[in-house]
Amino acid sequence: MRGIAILGSTGSIGRSTLDVVARHPDRYRVVALAARRQIDVLFEQCLAHRPKLVAVVDEGASGVLRERLAAAGVGCEVVHGVAGLEAVARIEEASSVMAAIVGGAGLAPTLAAVRAGKTVLLANKEALVMAGSLFLDAVREHGATLLPIDSEHNAVFQSLPAGFDRDLEQRGVRRILLTASGGPFRTWAVERLAGVTPDEACAHPNWVMGRKISVDSATMMNKGLEVIEAHWLFGAPAAQIEVVIHPQSVIHSMVEYVDGSVLAQLGNPDMRTPIAHALAYPERIASGVSFLDLARGTSLTFEAPDLDRFPCLRLAYRALETGGCASIALNAANECAVEAFLEGRLAFDRIATIIENVLDRMPSDRVESLDAVLDADARARRLAQEVLREHVGTMADQALGEPG
Repeated sequence: MRGIAILGSTGSIGRSTLDVVARHPDRYRVVALAARRQIDVLFEQCLAHRPKLVAVVDEGASGVLRERLAAAGVGCEVVHGVAGLEAVARIEEASSVMAAIVGGAGLAPTLAAVRAGKTVLLANKEALVMAGSLFLDAVREHGATLLPIDSEHNAVFQSLPAGFDRDLEQRGVRRILLTASGGPFRTWAVERLAGVTPDEACAHPNWVMGRKISVDSATMMNKGLEVIEAHWLFGAPAAQIEVVIHPQSVIHSMVEYVDGSVLAQLGNPDMRTPIAHALAYPERIASGVSFLDLARGTSLTFEAPDLDRFPCLRLAYRALETGGCASIALNAANECAVEAFLEGRLAFDRIATIIENVLDRMPSDRVESLDAVLDADARARRLAQEVLREHVGTMADQALGEPG
């Protein structure tokens, strides 16, 4: 029986993980859960899975959850804050930790799981985007195992040779091809993007995801972050990572070899497939995903991404090639800009403008410790808020017909 801890249990990845785990009660036991604030969902998860430990970021919410669990006769310990998240990541009874907290908030607890020598199922791409070198050094130092959960990176992982050691040339790999659906605006005229609403941006045509990651998919920043993540996971330079638009989301990514072969992983667009793969690796287990029926006439089409429509993808490549803390600035600025868009304070087509301004102004210093990463992240967020204020002020002046 393998103990499982889930960081981000109330999000889409966390819920899908619990679904897969529940299908195999003889193999897995949920020992710890963590979430930011959705205590109603977390309470139901605790009733269903009876973890030993549960963490909530907000202290007040943790107190409410503790009282509700006690009243229901569920005797799990409730902790809070970053320390609580790290306690879930390190819990002794868990051999595997699902790292599915979205954004930079997931970095510290995911790194705590690595330093505890866990098998880390990595769905938090920001951990590598913000601290790739530091993160991989910790994996090696503490004997942790890293398994990718993003559908694209999991597909690449499945398409690489067994025992792949991040040496593309030695293994005859020519390119990594990351597929992208193109999101909901792939065929829209660029001029229409200024009027995109949050609900439109969150209506992904193929995947069911949270609002932040849905917006990232619509701007293709999600794919840009995945390019940076692929660089660290597979030891690939930017020039050997190519993004291909594949609207059907049937091929999840591909690996091209020097002999002309291209290996791909196919399946219906459902995150339970990569989750089940990583949970059971190197074995296979049922995921609950419906099987792909190619005989029904499924078409597979591909196209190059339009960087005028998706400037965030261009900015991600720029950050990767710049190095230093540029990727940290990219991620922080994107989180701030997306939050402003979802709150109605920023137009959709200005998300990339904010990010580019931050990249232009933020020095690309090297970062060699977690404290330095967090400091760079904080500086980038302050700069992003400053840029947002300037941008909103300029737009207001223009609306009033004033010079600006």
